[in-house]
Amino acid sequence: MPELEQLSVPRPPADAGRIQRNILEEHVELWWFKDPKKSILCYGVAVVLILACGTGGIVLLYSTSSRSGEWRLAVGTTLCLLALLVLLKQLLSSAIQDMNCIRSRNQIELLKSGGFSDCVVLLLSALVLLVCGVVLTVLSTTTMQLSPSRPLASMFTSGVILMTAGAAILLCLLLYVLSTSCCPVAPRRLGTGDISIFTISSRLAVNRRLATTSSMANLI
Repeated sequence: MPELEQLSVPRPPADAGRIQRNILEEHVELWWFKDPKKSILCYGVAVVLILACGTGGIVLLYSTSSRSGEWRLAVGTTLCLLALLVLLKQLLSSAIQDMNCIRSRNQIELLKSGGFSDCVVLLLSALVLLVCGVVLTVLSTTTMQLSPSRPLASMFTSGVILMTAGAAILLCLLLYVLSTSCCPVAPRRLGTGDISIFTISSRLAVNRRLATTSSMANLI
């Protein structure tokens, strides 16, 4: 009789959150795509930054034969190196992801698009653009005061453009960090009613009983 009573006791509903975590733990490669919106946003910003810095650097290097070629050479080289740095970060993250040589969740969160490494690269880019813009603006203003006849309008314009771009990137980065830190994704809790929870392997329907299938079967 006691055994029959134990068998007749209804089992508690399965924990959907634990099932989802177990599925993600089984497939570490899925952690690279945990937040697709953030990844697409950061990847798009990186592509725009590479194209803008690369194009600006090439234009400045191409015009070094004109007057004030020294600052064009310096700023153009800096912009090209900055574009290569951002591109190197993206290629490195893609290579590590393809090789699947990292199994730590924390390291994946740092290296993936939308992770901590993207924030560091964007911060460095903003600081480089700001420094270059300030230096060009100060030099052009000082030189114009010493010799007003010297045409340095392009130098001043380039400095203002670089300062504006650096300040815009820094402001967007600050808003991004504040939005991601102050508005974390709240975990959903299971109640007594009908709750649908989307997982990577399948769509689980919870109505006092939770039925799921193997994650490997769904992936196949």
